[in-house]
Amino acid sequence: MTDSPRPRDTRALPDRWRDTLLAARSGAPGPDPLPYAENLLVRWAEPQRHYHTTAHLTAVLDRIDTLAGYAADVHAVRLAAWFHDAVYRPDRTENEERSAALAERALPEAGVGEAVAAEVARLVRLTVTHDPAEGDGNGEVLCDADLAVLAGGPEAYAAYAAQVREEYGFVPDEAFRAGRAAVLRQLLALPRLFRTPYGAAEWEARARHNLATELELLGSPGPQ
Repeated sequence: MTDSPRPRDTRALPDRWRDTLLAARSGAPGPDPLPYAENLLVRWAEPQRHYHTTAHLTAVLDRIDTLAGYAADVHAVRLAAWFHDAVYRPDRTENEERSAALAERALPEAGVGEAVAAEVARLVRLTVTHDPAEGDGNGEVLCDADLAVLAGGPEAYAAYAAQVREEYGFVPDEAFRAGRAAVLRQLLALPRLFRTPYGAAEWEARARHNLATELELLGSPGPQ
């Protein structure tokens, strides 16, 4: 469950990357997977990150494990998790596009076929809106896994919100409140936050409660 902000063990990440990359190659030859993991993990550990860290990556991979049965290609979804915030600058708006472009360059070099690399990049781009098309199992799993943090208990959700604020520490309070409120209203306006049956049953109600509560604390009305 997502009830408490327990520290996540990120030590297994290189092994998880290796296993996923080898599976995504489907037996095709390729270079040593570990230098690619090292490059990505350096990115995920950049100093401007407070929420979008290796702990977040681990959490998303764990949620994908929970939702794996809904994906058409779970290996592509796991690779998309690795790349979805690989480029992250809170002062820029093109992070997802740059992350997808990184996947398009790196994965073929790492021995992944063009079709899988293209699917990974497509999934990364979906995280701009978290609004996959009906029947897009891969997209539903990735987006649900990424948004599962919204369904945390009070302590976990408060920690998440504080980390997001820390990432935007360069933004004055009033401007941050306005921007954050717009994001929360956009999420609340979605017909469904979670598209998989598991996500809808386990996370939807609590996530909506958390979002509405944060919006109220920001002093902003909810969606009309």
